[in-house]
Order: sequence, then structure tokens, then C-alpha cells
Amino acid sequence: MRFEKSLDLLLVHCQGEVGHVLTGGAPQIPGSTMLDKMNHINAVDDSLRRIVTREPRANVAMSVNLLVAPTRADADAGFIVLQADKAHPMSGSNCICVVTAILESGCVAMHEPETVVRLDTPAGLIVARARCDNGRCLSVSLDNVPSFAELLDHAIDTPQWGKIKVDVAFGGVYYALVDVGQIGLSIKPSNARGLAEAGIELKRLLAEQVTVSHPTLSGVDEIAYVMFRDHEPDGAVRTCTTLPPGRVDRSPCGTGSSANLAALFARGLVKVGDARISRSIIGGEFTAEAIGEAEIGGRKAVLPRVTGRGYVFGRSELRIAHDEPFPVGFVLSDTWGPQVDLLT
Repeated sequence: MRFEKSLDLLLVHCQGEVGHVLTGGAPQIPGSTMLDKMNHINAVDDSLRRIVTREPRANVAMSVNLLVAPTRADADAGFIVLQADKAHPMSGSNCICVVTAILESGCVAMHEPETVVRLDTPAGLIVARARCDNGRCLSVSLDNVPSFAELLDHAIDTPQWGKIKVDVAFGGVYYALVDVGQIGLSIKPSNARGLAEAGIELKRLLAEQVTVSHPTLSGVDEIAYVMFRDHEPDGAVRTCTTLPPGRVDRSPCGTGSSANLAALFARGLVKVGDARISRSIIGGEFTAEAIGEAEIGGRKAVLPRVTGRGYVFGRSELRIAHDEPFPVGFVLSDTWGPQVDLLT
């Protein structure tokens, strides 16, 4: 068999959320920084993203992490999160997948009982500490970028639910954090479709009513996700992040947990040294800890540490021939939901 192009992937998930790692075969992405590279994908050429995140090579409930050489001397590797709608600057679950994959595959040398990995991302440098034993990553703790609240209890108008109060916070990307009771649902698997549709509708309304712009990261200027939250009897936060074109995160969401920690920090409900458990719609858990504070563009920020575990479960080679009928993939509303127009 003759193929013009092939891409090598390690198959990985973090608490059920798929975050494959593209380790070989990708073209060089122009840009002197990881942020430049992400913006090139989003603004100039997103064909690679479409190839690896759309049918027939992929499905809606997954991400692919493009592994690249770091652009800064203090990093061991770099990566960019490729999702159904665009490339994103950071994701906690995907970062855990990347660290697990590069250590267990030998791309970066593993040292037991702990390996420190420094990752160059469009959001900034992420320092990861992997607890290792017998060639496996037993957990990964991410020192995330400074996270801050932009708006607290901000009211938006919705045709379906009336006025909804949201917290808008940055945890690697911008989130709208919504107490789930306001839309008359609870966070459980049987409500996943309803939560996904509500989250995408709220994202659309937020784009019309709320403007955000990161003070130091050019191009990070939209609310990427809506995360519903609820409080568990044991003190954990139940989370459900909704992603375009209309699905829910299977993991507790690391950047969302960081954004929620920032909102709690801004309210004085969390101080440095405190930790909160984030629990996903299917019961997976992350720990989000406030390890310090900082200032970003005049905003008081918290330094989050997010801990979870990823699992490498296979390897794949994607082959692409010149006469492929769907060279950059396609989406259909039967599985991708009615909002497939968001992807065009």
C-alpha cells in the first residue's frame, strides 16, 4: 500500500475524556511561540486539526494533542489542543494525557518515584509532576497558569430560562460558570444531551452579551466553554463542561476546575493552601489546590495545581491517500448534534 501521508498517535484518556497525542507525521506549524502556532492553526490553516478531529478518522467526543518541539528553553515539550471547533491554548485533562503519553512511551525520560515535565503551551509554561512506578504514571499534578475571575454573578438574558447569573473566569481558557439549578437540570449521565444543548445555547448568548480579552495572551478573546456546577454533600464540586458543537466533557475538566477555583478565590471562599475535589458527570475526580497567588493585568489571580490520572490504551497510525474522498473530514448532525454549523 502506498500513502502520501501518515500520522502517528498514542491513544489516551483522562478519567474517560479522550485526549489522543499526535507524536509524528504532522507538518511544521509556523510561529516563534506556541501562541503564534495556535493562532496560525486557527486563522491561517486548520486542515491538520480537521483531519484528526473529524469523521471518518475521529468522533465528536475526543481531542487530539499536537506534540511539537518547545519554543522556549525551559520546556521539555510543547503541545496544542486540537478540538472539534478550533485549537485551544490549554486543557487540564489533555495536559495529563500528554504527560502520561510522553513518559510511558519514552519520549521524555521517566524517573521514579517522580518526574518533573515542563510543557510549553499557548497559555504559558505548565509544570507537571508525575508520580511514577514500574514504568507507569500513577498521577499527574499540573501547576496551571494564573487563573482569575473576570465577572462574578453577572446576569445575562435568556429566552428559555430568564435571567441567568454566571461567573466568567480564566483557567487556561475562559469559562462561564453556571449553577446548574438555574436551568432546571442536575448533573447526571441521563441529562448529558440536555446539558450539552443548554451549554451551547448559553455560549451563543454569552458571545452576544459578554466581551472578554486576556490581558497578556493575544487571540484569547472568547468564552470557550460553559461549565455547569453543583455542590455534592461531601463538599466536592460536581462539574459538567459543555463543548462545541454540543457534547459534555467526560472528565472533571482541569482548566474549568481552575476557573472555578479562581471564582472561589475571588469571593474569599478559598485561600492559598485550600483544595477542592472536582467530580465529573460520570464520577471521575480531580483535585484543584490553590498553591499561590499572582497578578495578571491588574487582576488578582490564583495559582492552581490540578491532579488527576491518564491512561494510555493503544497506538494508531492514520494514513491519508491523495484520492481520499474526505481529505479533511466531515461532520453530521446525527452524532455531532444540531449545532454542526458551528464547525464550518
